[in-house]
Amino acid sequence: MPTIDIRMFSEQTEGTESFIGVWLKKPGDRVVASEPLVEISTDKVSMEIPSPASGVLSEILKHENEPVAPGEVLGRIERDDAAGTDAAAAMETAVRGETTPKIEIPVAANEELSPAVRRLIRENNLNPESIPATGRGGRLTYRDVADFLSKQNSGPKVASRLVPHTPMRRMIAGRMLRSAQSAPLVTSVFEANLSRVIAGREAFRSRAAEPPSITAYLIQAAVRALAAVPEANSRWRDNDLEIFEDFNIGIGTALKDGGLIVPVIHRAQNLTLAEISTRLRELTTKAREGALSTEEVQNGTFTISNHGVSGSLLAAPILIPDFQSAILGVGKLQKRPIAAEEDGQDVIRIEPMMYVTLTIDHRALDGQQANAFLTAFVRALENRS
Repeated sequence: MPTIDIRMFSEQTEGTESFIGVWLKKPGDRVVASEPLVEISTDKVSMEIPSPASGVLSEILKHENEPVAPGEVLGRIERDDAAGTDAAAAMETAVRGETTPKIEIPVAANEELSPAVRRLIRENNLNPESIPATGRGGRLTYRDVADFLSKQNSGPKVASRLVPHTPMRRMIAGRMLRSAQSAPLVTSVFEANLSRVIAGREAFRSRAAEPPSITAYLIQAAVRALAAVPEANSRWRDNDLEIFEDFNIGIGTALKDGGLIVPVIHRAQNLTLAEISTRLRELTTKAREGALSTEEVQNGTFTISNHGVSGSLLAAPILIPDFQSAILGVGKLQKRPIAAEEDGQDVIRIEPMMYVTLTIDHRALDGQQANAFLTAFVRALENRS
């Protein structure tokens, strides 16, 4: 019977690394055309590669957590052009949404295990059937085995448990290390008074309108600062500095299950505050639901890390390596006593304040430019009418 290659998508964002997440089938399983076959994990999104044909998965060439390149062959399907078995017919019917009797297909438990899980079981002389499985389709995962071992161990050892790195965590770690190793990073710190921003939000409420989020105001202020210092919207290259015309602003978004994703508001310079706020809500919701498309996380030229939403006052985020020259960090909005002058007298006022930082690739920008950016950014927030 003819075989058909299962290939990785041919297009991939420059600098993005892709790994096999999990195979949803094993060799010998029957598959249906367009049925999800394998999950691919990147540092931005997870996606599924569908089966290119109906038949039997005859071979897997790339295994879980292995890196894959665009167009690379991941496995092969032995195409079945005949009518197929009852199991195949049942799968075809299920895809069409019809009711079918459940078909039990016996599988050898050991074949379901990843190489890392098999190694851990072998090294510790464990019976896999005695370990509770929590993975997709009842699979036994590395974490299941590690947790089982942690509960078994006793004695005066320090209590601990093994948490395997997810593909996303591995890629984040690699990229952050590469950023620190490849670019000389410098951080400037300013603080901003957000009393005008808060007043603006109250004006929206007085009109019975939903006010933009604080982050929407930060994005609009960043647009004005990037216009004043275009070098902050750039990428360092060996022979030149590539300055981008569009302000594609990424917003670092923490995921509830761990990890970080950066959805991008493209061409933010063309959007009003209300449009920025609407687009930000859409992207944030999709990010937390795992529903972002590849296009919605690519081609960012500048990033805002709003670490203050989790309570941090001050931080110096690390650049996205190879693609951006600056990243803005914004801390928690906090009322603080501020020394001011009124009618020639020094006074203390309580104001809503926020620390803001700009971390730059010192090859692309100097401290003077970083300070000019933050000056324009703070001015845009404090001088709102």
